[in-house]
Amino acid sequence: MEQAPPVGYIPTPTAAYRQHRKTAQLLDQPGTPRAGAPGAADTPVPLPYAFGARVLMWKQDPSVDEIGTRKAFLPGLILDGPRDARIASGAGIDPVAPNAFGDFVAQPDTPQFDAVHTFAVVRQTLTMYQRALSAAGAEMPLPWQWNSSVDTAPLQVFPYGLPNVMNAFYSRAQGCLKFGDFIPTGQKERVYTCRSFDIVSHETGHAVLDGLKPNWLLADNPPQTGGLHESFGDLTAIFLALAQLDQCEAVIAQTKARLHDKTFLADIAEQFGLSLGTTTGLRNADNNLTLSDAGNEVHALSQVFTGAIYDILADLFAFERNPALEDDAAVLHRVGAYLRGLVLRSLIAAPDRAATYADVVVQMHALVARDAKPPDYASFIRDRFSAREVVEVVVTAPAPAPQDVPNVALAPAVVDAPGTVQDRRACCGTMNLPEYYNIEAILAQEVNALAQWCAQHGRTGPAG
Repeated sequence: MEQAPPVGYIPTPTAAYRQHRKTAQLLDQPGTPRAGAPGAADTPVPLPYAFGARVLMWKQDPSVDEIGTRKAFLPGLILDGPRDARIASGAGIDPVAPNAFGDFVAQPDTPQFDAVHTFAVVRQTLTMYQRALSAAGAEMPLPWQWNSSVDTAPLQVFPYGLPNVMNAFYSRAQGCLKFGDFIPTGQKERVYTCRSFDIVSHETGHAVLDGLKPNWLLADNPPQTGGLHESFGDLTAIFLALAQLDQCEAVIAQTKARLHDKTFLADIAEQFGLSLGTTTGLRNADNNLTLSDAGNEVHALSQVFTGAIYDILADLFAFERNPALEDDAAVLHRVGAYLRGLVLRSLIAAPDRAATYADVVVQMHALVARDAKPPDYASFIRDRFSAREVVEVVVTAPAPAPQDVPNVALAPAVVDAPGTVQDRRACCGTMNLPEYYNIEAILAQEVNALAQWCAQHGRTGPAG
């Protein structure tokens, strides 16, 4: 009979754990490399743990109890601020320094936590889209709108940039993101928009798309162009959630793998929405809006495009789902990654000015065929955007046999009348900034009219 181990007995650690402890000690007090050993003077010193930092952040809005705060790992070099080569924390909060382990872990409900959280969401968003392009074979840095060979300035992030303002915005002119805070009517607790995973990723989406399509933010585009910008912000929040396996697992558990059941994934900016008295956040991606319903109001228009993409996500997930072979969360993560890249590539391929929903949908329809995806993928795109009155399907050649798919083309369905003006009043702060309304041209028009009147009435020189 074997003797039981004594009370308090601690087994010998594994070799892997002992190696981990040795590495941790070297990080705290690095020693001098031995001559002739890896890391000696004649050998480059390997730095497997030198880059990358753990951060504590909200993985969703603070009101989403299923997620809460969690640690995340950001690969790459991150310095005091936090800041890196592409993103920098702006003034208003003292720079946050990493701890002894090189991590940025701060106590929630503090300015330091808010600075770290906001930076982390912006960094995750930029990294997510860079990976999407790399996966499609189009590896490239995603520039900010002002970047050039002589201006590589980072995007400035101001978590407390708009005190007592119920909004947030991306500004091209200022090269920054600014987030507001406010106390809702009848309440005592202040709401910080910088703590919202959805709001921060939404505004970063505006910055990413502005770097790719600078003309699209201008208000003199057709309403659907503005709708694409607002929708891309909301889709960025959805895609960033789907890029993280823990959030995919939470969605699957919350909905029992039925994406059209109520889920935080479809609700955008829940905490902000609750402060306004709604139960679905500022916007709801799981909707049935059509172009006829939305008119020229950009906030509503954006939800038409977002809703169609959300439907396609649910379709792709149901099509690819096979619980006997693959975990549902892994399928959702994989499908979300493909759809994210598909939308991004289609936006890039759309016209540089006055782009419509149909322009993007046609590109999506062509890309799934080029990616050798099953015909069902193209069918999902056609069906969902047809139901939203974005496109209509035109059969260009009959199918040679009943089991074959006919050759089809997509034509715009409901279109804006020429000269229709965007209504941006219900949009986020970004869409309402004067810098996107060509204000200087409006002022110049008034000045030119004054000069013309003066010339017609003989006022051609200094008043005597």
